[in-house]
Amino acid sequence: MPKYITIGYGDRAGYDRTPEDIRQAAHDHDALLKERGVTMGIAGTPVQVRNHNGRGVQTETGPYLSSDLPIAGFAIMEADDMDEAIALASETPCAIAHGVFEIWPLNEW
Repeated sequence: MPKYITIGYGDRAGYDRTPEDIRQAAHDHDALLKERGVTMGIAGTPVQVRNHNGRGVQTETGPYLSSDLPIAGFAIMEADDMDEAIALASETPCAIAHGVFEIWPLNEW
């Protein structure tokens, strides 16, 4: 079954302006995704890693990419196809609470 890496973007302001019952339904949906076997978690502080030309590891704390909304979390899910992955993602807190849920197909090699 195809795998998808997802990134949820959202902020507290969007979360807070979403009605409580809708937020709760989104959290309940996340619980169902976990029961389905989706690996998910809240984003911690990232570390950038570089080793240009193999000449030594350099690290920098903080994200490399930036967006209008902060990254809230990640998930790895299996779905039959992108349409199913979209359907699963569309009910998550980031998608519901004025954020964005990004889906990347994981093309294994």
